Amino acid sequence: MNFWNLIWIFFLLSSLQPVVQRQMLAVARRRMLASISSKRNATVITLIHRQETMSFLGFPIMRHIDIDDSESVLRAIRGTEPGGTIEIILHTPGGLVLAASQIARALSDHDGRIVAVVPHYAMSGGTLIALAADEILIDRHAALGPVDPQLGQYAARSLVEVAAMPGQHEDQTLLLADIGRKALRQVQLTVEGLLAKRMDPTRAKEVAEILSSGVWTHDHPLMAPELEQLGLPVKVGVPAEERALLELYPQPRGRQSSVEYMPSPRAPLGSSRDTPGARR
Repeated sequence: MNFWNLIWIFFLLSSLQPVVQRQMLAVARRRMLASISSKRNATVITLIHRQETMSFLGFPIMRHIDIDDSESVLRAIRGTEPGGTIEIILHTPGGLVLAASQIARALSDHDGRIVAVVPHYAMSGGTLIALAADEILIDRHAALGPVDPQLGQYAARSLVEVAAMPGQHEDQTLLLADIGRKALRQVQLTVEGLLAKRMDPTRAKEVAEILSSGVWTHDHPLMAPELEQLGLPVKVGVPAEERALLELYPQPRGRQSSVEYMPSPRAPLGSSRDTPGARR
C-alpha cells in the first residue's frame, strides 16, 4: 500500500467519523429514553433545540419550534393510550405560535397525566407547552418566560402602545398594531383555556393576562419563585436521568464551548472538613 492510498483512507475515515458519532449518539439517546420511559411508566417526548452552525461562513442559526415538531409530538401523543402518562422534556427558545399551540392543546386534551421537565429553559412557545402540564419539574435556576406574541422583531404589545401615542403614524405601524391586538387576544385566550383546567377560572384569566400581555420583555426569565407566586404547578428538581439525557444533545461540531470547569477535590473522609462544627 503506497503513501497516497494511506492518505485517501485517512480522508475517508475522517469523513465517516461525524456520521458514526451521530449514530452512536442516536443509539445512546434511544437507550436513555427507553430507560426513562420504563422507570416513569410513561411516554417520554423530547423537544430539544440546540444552536446549529451553518457550514458556510459559520453563521449561527437558532432552531425553534416549527410545524415538523408539532407533527411529530402530536403523533407521539396520539400513540399514547388514554389514561397513560406523558412526560415532555423541554429545552427550547420557543418558536411558531401555531406549532406550540397545537402541542399545548393536544397535551391538555390528553386523558392522562402530563409532566413537563425543564432542565434549563423553555421560553415563549416552550412555556406555552409547559402550561398544559399537570406538573412542571424545573431546576431552581431554570426558567420559563412570557408568552406575549411577537410580530417579527417587535413585541405586539409595544406596537399597540406606540400606535396609541399622540401624533401621526405610518400606515404600516397602524396595520401592525391592529394585528398585534388580535395576536394578544388570541394568545391570552389560549393560555386561559390551558390554565382553566387546573385552577380557578378567574385566577386563570388573571395569570393568562400577566403572561401574555407584555408585562415583561419577551426574554425575561421566570424562575421557580415567580412561577409559584403565579400559582403554576411547579416542583423544583429535575431527575438525574433527564439531566443525563440532555447531555446527549451536545452543540454541533465546530463550535467550541466557552465554558470549562474542574470540580474541587473532595476532602478525605473523616477530615475536619467533613465534621460540622470542627475546629482547626
